[in-house]
Formats: sequence, structure tokens, C-alpha cells
Amino acid sequence: MEVNPPKQEHLLALKVMRLTKPTLFTNIPVTCEEKDLPGDLFNQLMRDDPSTVNGAEILMLGEMLTLPQNFGNIFLGETFSSYISVHNDSNQVVKDILVKADLQTSSQRLNLSASNAAVAELKPDCCIDDVIHHEVKEIGTHILVCAVSYTTQGGEKMYFRKFFKFQVLKPLDVKTKFYNAETDEVFLEAQIQNITTSPMFMEKVSLEPSIMYTVAELNSVSQAGECVTTFGSRAYLQPMDTRQYLYCLKPKKEFAEKAGIIKGVTVIGKLDIVWKTNLGERGRLQTSQLQRMAPGYGDVRLSLEAIPDTVNLEEPFHITCKITNCSSERTMDLVLEMCNTNSIHWCGISGRQLGKLHPSSSLCLALTLLSSVQGLQSVSGLRLTDTFLKRTYEYDDIAQVCVVSSAVKVES
Repeated sequence: MEVNPPKQEHLLALKVMRLTKPTLFTNIPVTCEEKDLPGDLFNQLMRDDPSTVNGAEILMLGEMLTLPQNFGNIFLGETFSSYISVHNDSNQVVKDILVKADLQTSSQRLNLSASNAAVAELKPDCCIDDVIHHEVKEIGTHILVCAVSYTTQGGEKMYFRKFFKFQVLKPLDVKTKFYNAETDEVFLEAQIQNITTSPMFMEKVSLEPSIMYTVAELNSVSQAGECVTTFGSRAYLQPMDTRQYLYCLKPKKEFAEKAGIIKGVTVIGKLDIVWKTNLGERGRLQTSQLQRMAPGYGDVRLSLEAIPDTVNLEEPFHITCKITNCSSERTMDLVLEMCNTNSIHWCGISGRQLGKLHPSSSLCLALTLLSSVQGLQSVSGLRLTDTFLKRTYEYDDIAQVCVVSSAVKVES
């Protein structure tokens, strides 16, 4: 009968501990009234407990901290740090010790060891220590693989490894919305929700624009000469709470002047989010490049450069229009027609020639009109005809003005 030899025990011991901030120790207060059977026993036990706060023993929060007992929750964007120790438990001198730490994710395997060189020898009761760091950039299952190889005094090569499995969770839910203004401005609304179980201190939420845009943050107001955030003095985001950030993007002059560039899908930029948890642990996330579909204006775009908010009834007022040839190849020969509506009456010559408009170029046009009806009136009735293609472009509801009686003084 064949007997298998007993499995040989290793001379070295491997210990791995995640390095993270301690947590606040909480106790469960047990108390009763003095007329109850235990009397003052429970209260005295809580007063004698070193983990309670003196004078506030019935509060769950204590003055002590506890070290992490396991890997705990690790969130995307945080830095994973771990302490690795290899100890010689035997009474022999071990040679050629090599400690290797790899992190296996769903898409790649990363070497986290600070050094890949072998240690010549390790005496009894001595140890080899290493600290590894890694910024977590993927969600899902991660496996820390620690492998140790060494040579015994008898020249036998030994090898063993341990696996430490943990999950990387998503800390924030980020949603974005785009709003296109009548001008080339784009407003970005970013909704950021804390989907962890603890509060977050939002240190920074900024938008890094692409080369085509400049950005202005609209998340603060001026009070008494000071810039104050719209979220108040406390920048904490409680669990499951959502905060909305607003940004205004404007095309740079060199891109805005070329009408054909800002068409179709354009890259806006990316959000950079930095936060801290309870005891100052920092996390950082950057979104992928945000894209939006630019509104289509056809071959010819008409936009308003200047228009008054309020005008007097039956008194002429002036507007400035900008006409842009959005074609990148074709020159247009345009004719302007002005059609009166029930409330809006144009002043000037209808059917006049505007001349040739080259590709991706613009011209500004000053027009005069008046309103015969009070209230909020829509400016409509402009027609542009391209004489080359015999194509007419109609522009209605260009803007709105408030028409008041001439007895009401209009502020200029």
C-alpha cells in the first residue's frame, strides 16, 4: 500500500493587511432608570468603559479608533494601499527570497511590487516588508496575488502564493445634460449623486474644456464682494444625495468664426471630481470626454446679436441680425424679404440684395421694426432667398420682445 508523504510546511509566513484610515469606534449604550431593578449598575458600567465619552456615555460615538479588520469597501478613484510582510518562522537561514505582488482585474494584470530583485538571505525571526499602492481605475472584482519563492538550507526551491479577493464599487453616479442657447453658448448640467453609505466632502468639481471652448463655472455668487458657493458653507454630500453643477461653454473666437467647424458631434471636455471621506481619504474620478450633438442650422443661419427687452407701442426699435453661410464650399447670393405679421411691422425696403456671402463667412444686418400690439410679441417674418439655387429660408419666432404702452417709461 502506497502512502503519500505528509505535506511539507513552509518556513516563511506571509501576512497582508490593507492600509487604510481607522474608523470611529461606536458602542451600544445600555441604560435604565434608577427605579428599575439594576439601579445605577448599567450607568456605572458605561462610565467605567474607556471607549465612551466622559459626560456623554449614552452617545454611541466614542473617543477611540479601530483598525480595519478586513479589506472593507474600496471605491473607484481611491488609492488601494497594502502592507505585505514575509516572516521567517523557522530556525533556518532562508536564501534567495523573492516576493511578488500582482493585481488581477477583469482586463489586465498589474505588477505592484516596489522591487523585483531577490533578497539574498533571511535570518530566523526576521522579516521582509513592502508597501504597495495602486490608484483603482476599474470597477468589479480585483484579486491581489502575492507569491513567495525561496531556497532552503538544503538547496530545495520552495514556492507558495495567496489570493486576496475584493470588490471595487462605484462611488458616484454622474449624469450630464446639455442645453443649447440661441447663441453658440452651451450650458452643461452635471448631476452628481453619492451612492456610498458615508458622507463625502466634495473638494473639487471642475470641467476641463476641449480646445474648442472656454468654460465659466456658474456654481457661485458674489455676496458683499466675496465669492460664495451656491451650496452653502458645508460642502458635504450625504449618502444618496444629489448635487447639480452648472457650466457655460463658449466657442473660442477662432472656432466661432468658422461656421462649419461646430457641427455634428463635438467634444466638450471632461469632468474632474475630487472628494474626501470621513477621515480624509481622497478619491478622484475623471469622466470620459463628454460629447454633444450640435444643433443643425442648415445652409444659412440667422442669429440675433442685439435686441431690446422692452419697447414702446407703435414706436420703432432696432435689432441686429447676423447671417452666416454654414456651407463650406458654396458661395450664396442672398435677397432679404421682410413680411409683416399681425403685430410686427418691418420698416425699410423688402427684397433688397445683400450681395454674395462666401463659405463660412458672416455679415451683420441692422433692421428696424415696430409693434402695433401690446404684450409679449414674437419677432417673425424674415425670408432669405439664395438666387443661385432659388431656395428660400424662412425665419419665424426669432426672438420675443415685451411691448408696453408709450405712457410707461422704458429703461434704456
